[in-house]
Amino acid sequence: MSGMRRFPRLSPGPVAIVSSPWIVVGAGVVVMVVLLFVALGTYRGPDPAADGASAPPALPLPSAEATSSEPAPASSPAGPLPGLSARASGLPPSAATPSPSVAPSVGSTGRPTATRSPSRAAQVQPAVTGRYRVVQSFDGGFIGEVSMVNASPRSRGWTVRLEFSGGRFVTAWVEGVPQGTVRQSDDGFTYVSGVDVRPGGSVSLRFHMEWTSSTPRLCTVDGVRCGGL
Repeated sequence: MSGMRRFPRLSPGPVAIVSSPWIVVGAGVVVMVVLLFVALGTYRGPDPAADGASAPPALPLPSAEATSSEPAPASSPAGPLPGLSARASGLPPSAATPSPSVAPSVGSTGRPTATRSPSRAAQVQPAVTGRYRVVQSFDGGFIGEVSMVNASPRSRGWTVRLEFSGGRFVTAWVEGVPQGTVRQSDDGFTYVSGVDVRPGGSVSLRFHMEWTSSTPRLCTVDGVRCGGL
């Protein structure tokens, strides 16, 4: 047995550690926990609330106008008024001197519009109107009549003017009322009423003519042409 090689005997401490690996693992875990706590304490540092330090001022939030990414709409230039050019500094002659029959006005769109005023003939209505007709025709002459109506709100007189192409005037009259004045001329006659016609009333003037056409060349009542011709 003297020829066999002997190994040195190990001490009981290292043998126990090697034979028990859980002791090494436990020691490593304890060391890692200690290091973790140390790291957390170092990271957190001193508490600002405990030291009485004031908190940093809060930054103002940007307003809605500053953060809006959409550009403000540009105001479009107002278009030129009708009848004005881009270089004109005044009104055109037609706008500066409007015609008497056209009155400028402003519509809902703000632009001037033209409204045509009614004519003078449509504004002024005759107070007494007349209508011509032939009552009776016979050999060598006829009896004519001018019927008149007073459309005004008060009593009015009237004047009838009749002209013919030649012929002879015989007489003129109004039935049932005092007669007026007759002024005869070469081509006809003028009759001026003797009694006014009441509002809404009517009156008829009759006359006798010979050797002429029954259609008068002129028939007027107060200067207004008779109807029925």
